[in-house]
This record gives sequence, structure tokens and C-alpha cells, in this order.
Amino acid sequence: MRPLDVAIVGAGAAGVAAGRYLAASGLDVLLIEATDRIGGRAQTAFHDGLHFDLGCGWLHSADRNGWAALAPQLGFHIDRTAPPWGVQFRDLGFPAGDQQAARTAFARFEQRLREAPSASDRASDLLDPGDRWTPYLEALSTYINGTELEQLSIRDYLAYADAETGVNWRVSEGYGSLVAAAAKDVPVALNTAITGIDASGHGLRLTSAGGGIEAKRVIVTVPTDVLASGAIRLPPRTADHIHAAAALPLGLADKIIFKLSDCDGFEPDTQVLGNPASKRTATYHLRPFGRPLIECFVGGEAARELEADGDAFTEFAKDELARLFGSGITRRLEPIAQSRWGRASFVRGSYSHALPGHAEARAVLTRAVDGRLFFAGEACSIQDFSTAHGALQTGLAAAKAVLNSLEE
Repeated sequence: MRPLDVAIVGAGAAGVAAGRYLAASGLDVLLIEATDRIGGRAQTAFHDGLHFDLGCGWLHSADRNGWAALAPQLGFHIDRTAPPWGVQFRDLGFPAGDQQAARTAFARFEQRLREAPSASDRASDLLDPGDRWTPYLEALSTYINGTELEQLSIRDYLAYADAETGVNWRVSEGYGSLVAAAAKDVPVALNTAITGIDASGHGLRLTSAGGGIEAKRVIVTVPTDVLASGAIRLPPRTADHIHAAAALPLGLADKIIFKLSDCDGFEPDTQVLGNPASKRTATYHLRPFGRPLIECFVGGEAARELEADGDAFTEFAKDELARLFGSGITRRLEPIAQSRWGRASFVRGSYSHALPGHAEARAVLTRAVDGRLFFAGEACSIQDFSTAHGALQTGLAAAKAVLNSLEE
């Protein structure tokens, strides 16, 4: 079989972006995906005429987001409604005065991170255990980073660039649908899990249960937890990359979607917080896009615990909503979908964060190996990690590096 010009391992946002670029350049490209769908951690699900994103849902930094620019070209529509977290939570167990105090506590915490970072590079070292809003700050970290502050590098956290623009939009048809549609002109092999990459010969040989694939160049875009696990046997010269992946573990953030039988009392695109006094709580987006849905979002250790029991997240969310809206709400809620990203064997989490002292790992993971093996994905982005647009940028960068290497 004639070797491919480029094999791309992983059909998430980074892989799709790289595949589009290289296929349009006239190269013989194959996008190789272990699961039965395109999109990776971008997944739009459907139920009874409704659709919603179980993975990434917001075009963060939308005014410079490559997916936002691409969406109209592919026939998708951008919704510019302000995100619910940009305004106050609904005043249910969280009065306006307390909300302002909590926001002030978060601003002061971030100021300490910038102005007086600890030598340990551990964000939790700058918490005030006696502050009533410390649990709130921990909860925010599980939403933003997918992990608690004890596991978070200060330097890495401060490198994130979304705050520079503060513009967040949505894709009306679903972010996951957009990413999948972007691969329409790229050859794809689904249900093909790559188990090894051999660089000992002139070309690169990829192995899978279905047989071998030869390629002149390979771009690996799989999540860091998959890389660090050894699920793909990589060449010996990638040892630094594997160590870097282990220092950039995936945090966890999961969603459960409820359908509302009656929308009375639920204003579209508003938000409530389950319990501002607890770090183990969820945030609830009420009627996204005006649809009869509630999107529940929980992160960190709470998400890992709730994933362990199939019904635990449903009951947890119902209990929090009942405390906010009264017990009668449970009769109006139908659970229709739930993500379990930590238990998805070819993903193993939601988005990356650097462990304390390891902010430099992103730059290590991005390095090419022998000008033939390249890496991309949100974890490779220095300032847009944890996002689909960060993944897109790294996918394009890898694709351009591949082209340059083939032209030399």
C-alpha cells in the first residue's frame, strides 16, 4: 500500500483543523479516529427535536476564535447572546450582596496570584481558609479548570488569554456539529484505535487492530491522559512528550441535560448556582437558546464521584434544583443526556491544566520529533488551552510545520 503523506491521529478539533488544511493543500491525508464519530470533546447530542452540546459549547474569545470565523462559511449561525455567567446569578439562596462579595473575593484572589505568587506555583497556597468565599473559589476552579486549586499551576493559569477579550458566543446548531462538519472534505477512518507508532524505518508505521498504516508524517492530537497512559506506544525519542502529557492532566467537567415539561418561571439564558457555600456544587444554565432545557455543569472531584454512579448526577442535580425552586420542580424535569468524559476510554477527561511547577510542559509537548512526528491539541496551546479554538490553532500550526518539512 502506498504510504500516506500525513496520518492524523484523533479527529477532534485539532485533528480536523490540521486535516482540512493539509487536504486543501493537495496532500494524501487520513484522519484516524478511535471512536465512531468526529469531534472529540466537541459533541452535539440530539433528543426529541432538541440539540445541545455535551462537550464544549461556547466560542470563547469569539472575536479571535477560528471556529467563529469558519462557522458562517459552513452554513452555521452565531448566537451573540451574552453568557449567563457574565451577569448575576438569579437571587435564589444567593442574594445580590453576597454575589458581589463573592465576585470581589475572586478578583482579590486573582490579584494575589498575579502580584504575590507562591514559590510552590500552587494556586491553593494563596487561599484564605477563613474566608467564607473560599468554597466558592474552589467551585469556580472546578468549572474553569476542571480541577481544584491544589492541583493548579499559577503560572499556567495566568497564561490563559480569554480575559483579554471577554467575548463569548455560541453556535446555534451546536459546537460539536460545527467541528464535525468542518471535516467533510477530509478522508476519515472511524473506529480505528492506533496502538503504536514506529519511527525506526524511513517512514512512520502506525499499528491498529485493523492493520498497519504507513505515512511520511504523523500528527498526534489525542488528549494528554491518553498519551500519558501508554495506550499508544510512541518512539523512544518522545519520552519528554509523555512526561509533559503527565504534567498536563485533564481536569473533569460534566453536564447533565434536563428537559422541562413546563417553562413557567424560567427566564431564558439565566443561571443559578446550587450552593455558594460549598465547593461541591453545580451551576445551572436555564433555558439555553430559550429552549425547554436546563444544562447542569459540575467539575473536579465532585464530577468524578458522580460519574462513578450512573444515577448519582441526576439525583444530585435534582436535589440542588429542588432546594432552589421547591420540591415540585422535580416533576417537571426529565433527564435526557449526560456526559461522562472521565470514563470515555479514548478521552479520559475534559480539558488540560498544568500541575504546579509544570507550566513549561505545554511548550515541551508541542515540539516536533525528528521533523516527522508532530503534536497538536488544546494542551499544546500556551494561552488558549482548554478550548476548541486553542486546539484549532495548534492543529493549523502542526499542519503548516508538516508542509514545511515535506518541502525541505
